[in-house]
Amino acid sequence: MTTAPTSLPAVAGPVYTKQDEGYAAEIAAWNVATVHEPLAVVGATCPQDVVEAVRWAGALGLPVAVQATGHGAVRPARGVLVNTSRMNEVSVDPVARTARAAAGARSADVIAAAAPHGLAPLNGSSSRVGFVGYTLGGGVGPLGRRYGFAADLVRSVEIVTADGVLRTVDADREPDLFWAVRGGKGNFGIVTALEFDLVEVGSFFGGGIYYPIEHAGAVLHAYREWSAGLPEEMSTSVALLRLPDLPALPPPLRGANVVHLRVCFLGGAEEGDALLAPMRSAAPAIIGEVLTLPYPAIDAVHRDPVDPMPTRERGVLLGALTAETVDRVLAAAGPGVDVPLPVVELRQLGGAFDRPPAVPNAVSGRGAAYSLFVIGLGVPELREAVDAATERVLAVDRFPGGLINFSGGAGPEAIRANWPPADRDRLLGVKRSYDPANVFSGGQPLVG
Repeated sequence: MTTAPTSLPAVAGPVYTKQDEGYAAEIAAWNVATVHEPLAVVGATCPQDVVEAVRWAGALGLPVAVQATGHGAVRPARGVLVNTSRMNEVSVDPVARTARAAAGARSADVIAAAAPHGLAPLNGSSSRVGFVGYTLGGGVGPLGRRYGFAADLVRSVEIVTADGVLRTVDADREPDLFWAVRGGKGNFGIVTALEFDLVEVGSFFGGGIYYPIEHAGAVLHAYREWSAGLPEEMSTSVALLRLPDLPALPPPLRGANVVHLRVCFLGGAEEGDALLAPMRSAAPAIIGEVLTLPYPAIDAVHRDPVDPMPTRERGVLLGALTAETVDRVLAAAGPGVDVPLPVVELRQLGGAFDRPPAVPNAVSGRGAAYSLFVIGLGVPELREAVDAATERVLAVDRFPGGLINFSGGAGPEAIRANWPPADRDRLLGVKRSYDPANVFSGGQPLVG
């Protein structure tokens, strides 16, 4: 079908087709490199709106995609796009230390609801990202070395499957689907809410240190040796950044190429300072602000961009961070190398990321020591240059598998390669059971 449908789903929220004012705003993604082109977009306000949208699409034989914030938008949506951003309710049970987040809630919404109780979710590097999508892809965040993947703390999932049925699944109810959706992301339906555990974190010692790019060799090699001996209470990453010349940045960073060390330590400032000392002395800093902060200030660790931008992403896992790997990254994207890659990041894993969850799930990447992640400029005229530069950065010794949230726009074969064969086969079996016609083919698909 290439024209607008003659009927629309009976939903409480707005429905737009390409001819309607409001269509462009409704389909807009944070990653502006991806421009969705659905025949219709449904602004869902409740689970029943999602049910009706999926049933309507099914009756017309249309594929379905979902979006909350569009941070993870990696391929254009066709058919029907369900926008869940209006479904942003969050509730917290401080006694049980649990929360419930609807499909469109951002991590910032969950953090704000949990913080008054001295609790926190396992959110990612940016609190502006949709919490549900991030969690379904595993969820690697600044508390992860202490508490694991965000998906590991999920208790139950409310999901609309391809048959238009709203289900609540957990360890006892439809356990295969519960296993798959926690780590398999959006391949099995549209999740309308998650119930999950919170952790007791009211504050942290953290922030970042920026170094001039000419000291990248000293900083990255120091990081390689330093991070290997850290306790799991400290989560870290280091990135080569090519920053834009924007007023929102401090003057020393505007338009600069820098190395950014990121630190989140669940302990006191005195102990944190002692642990950080080797990196403070690794090279002279441009800016270095690491201090005790309330948990709602967690964005101070990574300082991810706030405004929408075009990105093209890929990542791999490392079994170890060797001197050879550091040298290869520096040769591909270090000082004096002109590449259209705003971010080249090494993120430490290990610790609780290696431990199995209380209820097994499909999260990939356990056992890796680090991730190597590249964000390129997602503009058409630079696509070949971005892909070539990315390949050079990622030409390192890799750990098997990958993280689905860091897979970018990889195709089905590459997405399936994130998991070992047994998990891959199980995921495909669940996909065949709940979505045999591959209705949910947007996002990062298990099948083409």
